[in-house]
Amino acid sequence: MGKVTVTVEITDNNYAAYLDELPGCVSTGKTFEELKQNIADAVEFHLDGMREDGDEIPSAFATDYELIYKFDPQSLLILYNGIFTNAALERLTGINQRQLQRYSAGTSRPRREQSSRITHALHHLGRELLAVEL
Repeated sequence: MGKVTVTVEITDNNYAAYLDELPGCVSTGKTFEELKQNIADAVEFHLDGMREDGDEIPSAFATDYELIYKFDPQSLLILYNGIFTNAALERLTGINQRQLQRYSAGTSRPRREQSSRITHALHHLGRELLAVEL
């Protein structure tokens, strides 16, 4: 199964998404869950239109594909603001709370290394949670 990256950004009013592999395929949603459904529908609609027009379908969409959501650090921190405190993120990432707040507020952008630390910490937590049974 191929993986296709959906770039997600948060605006003042909603979530917005686009795919580099399908220029012109965009969508929005009031919540991230709504956005995921809307962009999946938009991709199918876009591909149907390409088929009807006889356009070449990008190879990533030739077989089954999975949409993977890529956030900029600020948007990701805003999305999980009510779930993770900066103190919890500091424990997970080793990045101090003040710096995390700057990333969340958009006053500072993390270097690639810092972005990787955030990503790896959240993936590690996700793997740990998947191994838990109650």
